[in-house]
Amino acid sequence: MRWSESLIPTLREDPQDAEVLSHKLMVRGGFIRKLISGAYSYLPLGYRVLSKVEYIIREEMNSKGAQELLLPALHPPELWKKTGRYGLLGSVLIKFKDRHDKECILGPTHEEVITDLVANNVKSYKELPLVLYQIQTKFRDEPRPRFGVMRTAEFIMKDAYSFDCDVEGMEASYKKMYDAYCKIFERCDLPYIPVEADPGVMGGNISHEFMVPSGAGEDKIVMCEKCKYAASIQVAKCKPRAESRKPKAEKRMPIAEVETPNITTIEKVSALLKVEPTKLVKTLLYKCDDKIVALLIRGDFDANETKLKNYLKCDSIELADQKAIEEASGAPVGFSGPVGLRGIRIVADNSVKGMANFVTGANKKDAHLVNVNIDRDFEAKEFNDFRMITEQDDCPECGKPIKIRQAIEMGHTFKLGTKYSAALGAKFLDRDGVTKPIVMGCYGIGVNRIIASLIEISNDRDGMIWPLSIAPYQIIILALNVANKKVKELAEDAYKKLSKAGYDVLYDDRNESAGIKFKDADLIGIPIKIIVGEKNAKKDIVEVKERKTGKVEQVESGGLISHLKLLIK
Repeated sequence: MRWSESLIPTLREDPQDAEVLSHKLMVRGGFIRKLISGAYSYLPLGYRVLSKVEYIIREEMNSKGAQELLLPALHPPELWKKTGRYGLLGSVLIKFKDRHDKECILGPTHEEVITDLVANNVKSYKELPLVLYQIQTKFRDEPRPRFGVMRTAEFIMKDAYSFDCDVEGMEASYKKMYDAYCKIFERCDLPYIPVEADPGVMGGNISHEFMVPSGAGEDKIVMCEKCKYAASIQVAKCKPRAESRKPKAEKRMPIAEVETPNITTIEKVSALLKVEPTKLVKTLLYKCDDKIVALLIRGDFDANETKLKNYLKCDSIELADQKAIEEASGAPVGFSGPVGLRGIRIVADNSVKGMANFVTGANKKDAHLVNVNIDRDFEAKEFNDFRMITEQDDCPECGKPIKIRQAIEMGHTFKLGTKYSAALGAKFLDRDGVTKPIVMGCYGIGVNRIIASLIEISNDRDGMIWPLSIAPYQIIILALNVANKKVKELAEDAYKKLSKAGYDVLYDDRNESAGIKFKDADLIGIPIKIIVGEKNAKKDIVEVKERKTGKVEQVESGGLISHLKLLIK
C-alpha cells in the first residue's frame, strides 16, 4: 500500500482525554478515532492489526476442533431472566424497546443465547462434545469508559463455549481451550500469566484469567517467584500471620466507652486513642442480597468483598448505605461495632481471631469502645479469610515472599458446569437413555485489549513497536527524496518486488521531509524499515533497520529479498 493513497492521519500531540500510553499512541498513529465515549472507529492501520489478531485466534481455535458461528447481538430478555442474570447485571445491560413495545437487550455476552441454541438443536450424547465460538461485538453500559479501546461500551470479543456429557469431558475441553489461549498470546508476543480467578456473575466454581503485567492495568495479581503461584488479588488466599497463629496471652481489661467526636476513620481513631491500627477492629455492614451482614476485620487490613460474597453464597453484595447502617446499628457511618448488635449475622476475618482488648465502634454517635473481647462482650463463631492479601503476606503455597503487580486482563476461562444448561433446558440423552444436563465451559478473549496491551508493553519514546505477527505492515519503505530519480526508481522497484513476493509492505512515497517520514515510521511501529537515501541509491544499496533493536544493515538492492528471509521467518 502506498502511503499517499492511505488514510493514516498521524498527530504530533497527545489527545487531551487520553490517560494511558496505548490510547495516546493509537490516536496519534492514526489507528483509531473516538466517535462517542466508549465507542471508537478503527482506521485502516488499526483494522489491519485487529484482523491479524482475529486470524491468529481463528487458526488456534480451529486447530482445537472449535467451530465458528455468529450469534445475534439483539437478545430477548426472557433468556436472561431464566438464568437470573437480568437482575444481576442490572445497569450494565443496554436495553431498549422496539416499535412493537418489546424489550430488547444488546448482548454484553452470549452464554444464554448459545445455550438456548444448543438446547434446541443437540439432543444426544452422540452429538457431544461440541465447541462453538464467535468473534462478535459486545455492548455494556460502562459507568466510566476509559483507557481508549481497553475499557469501552462497545468492544470485540472472541467467546467460545464447550458442551460435554460429563465433568471429565468438560475438563478435556477446558484443557484444549487453555492450551489454545496460551498459543494465541504467545503468537501475539504477549508475556501472559495465567492466574486463578473468581468466576463472578459468569458462574461455575473454577476459572483462570490470562493477565499481562502492566502499569496501565486495572486489575492486580499476586505472584510468587519461588513456586510460580499466581492468582488474582480477589482470590489470593491469606495465610494467618505469626501474631494471629500464636497470639500473646493478654489479660482482659474492663470494657469502656470513650468519646470520639466526629472521629470515624481508622487513622483518626488510632491517633486519638494512641493505639496502633492493629488493635482496632472494623465493623463493616454489607447488604448481601436483601440481608445485612457484619464483617469484622483488623484495622490495618482491607476487606475482600469477593471472598465474602463467595462465603455467604449471595448473588450480590455491597456496602450498606447510610440509612441501612443507622437502622442496623443505631449509629451513623463510622461508629458501628459488634457489641450489642442485634439480629445481624456476624462473620469475622481470621485476623480478628485471638485479638484481645481491641477497639471497636460503640454503635453510638461520637463513641468507641476500648478493651473489647470476643465471647465476653459479643459472640463471633464464623471465622474465615475475608481480607485482601498484601506484600507483607507470605505466599499461600510455599510461604516465600510475594509481589503484587498491576495487570491487564486479556482472557478468562470458566468451568461453568450446568449453571446455564439446567436453567435453559440444554439436556441430552446418555447411552442409557437417561436425560442429563449438558456440562459447559466458557472461554473469552478481549480482542481489542490484545492490541492495547501490546502497545503498553512494547514501545519507546518514539512510538509503538509491533511484532511481525500482528503489525499493520511487516515492512515500510522510506523513499527519503521522491524527487530524486534514482531514489524513486530504487524504492518503486523494491515495493513491486516485495509485494509480488508476498510481503506486507507500506511504501512511504509522500513528498515529505526525511524527518517527518522517520517520525511517522517510528510512531506507527512497523517492524522493518527499508531506507532509500540519495547517497546509497547511487550504489544500488538500501538500509534495512529493525524497529525493535535499532540494528541497521546495508544491503544491495538485488539481495534484499534474500536478506529479508532471514528476518521474516
